[in-house]
Amino acid sequence: MKKLTFLIAFSLMISTSIFAFQDMDDVKIEVIPVNENIYMLKGAGGNIGISVGENGVFMIDDQFAPLTPKILAAVKTISDKQVKFLVNTHYHGDHTGGNTNFEKEGALIVAHDNVRKRLKEDEKNTDQSGLPIITFDNKMNLHLNGDDILVVHVRNAHTDGDALIYFPKSNVLHTGDTFFNGMFPYIDLKSGGSVAGDIQAAKTGLMLINAETKIIPGHGPIASYADYEKYLKMLAGIQTNVKASIALGKSREDIVADESLTNEYITDSAAEKSFINGPKIRGTYFDSLSAKD
Repeated sequence: MKKLTFLIAFSLMISTSIFAFQDMDDVKIEVIPVNENIYMLKGAGGNIGISVGENGVFMIDDQFAPLTPKILAAVKTISDKQVKFLVNTHYHGDHTGGNTNFEKEGALIVAHDNVRKRLKEDEKNTDQSGLPIITFDNKMNLHLNGDDILVVHVRNAHTDGDALIYFPKSNVLHTGDTFFNGMFPYIDLKSGGSVAGDIQAAKTGLMLINAETKIIPGHGPIASYADYEKYLKMLAGIQTNVKASIALGKSREDIVADESLTNEYITDSAAEKSFINGPKIRGTYFDSLSAKD
């Protein structure tokens, strides 16, 4: 019986693995021009930012490891130069899964201190590969491809290691997962994220840019300044609503069930199939706003 149970479990594991690779096989990497020499690559996982120019290819995030050949092929359609620099906006696997592959391709990986720490502590990373070799605490500048690229840490937002990347000359901002365009946010409380930090991240991003800036969000289509403002309004509005409910003594269960707290922005039916639906975001807000410092 034990042998049979093992065989069934092993078969399921193999099937799941095959389906996972089938899913990746079906993924197409779309190259979307953003502004001047900046592009967005859309595939599976977080949106990739690309800057091309004399100094080589500068990449922001790299999605999942099986997609690396497709990503490299997509990059070749816009530049014949090597991916020399790779910035991780945070540590989640749909943004850093290709790190080891791009490290082998010769890319220099850059990220916040906490991104390296979390990737280094990942028990799956047994050979300690794909780690950022340049890290920063607050902010840094990279002078590449004719632009003075600003990389700014926003504290305890989506995670504890988030970075915004702004290209002043091209007037493009990559927000990582501190901005989900057209969706509820994913605030990873277990990884140091917080409602207050996510709100402050959006405020910081809006202060860096102007009305003409094009924005590459962590997920969703290319956004405008107005889209980003709308997102901040949603983050702050839900905070106000949930705080008021907590002050009235409402329980977590009450708040999770109360669609009126969020439906001004996105209805539960519209978000039903999203990674973060209405009940999930209301629960996250309750947990974050109720947490003891």
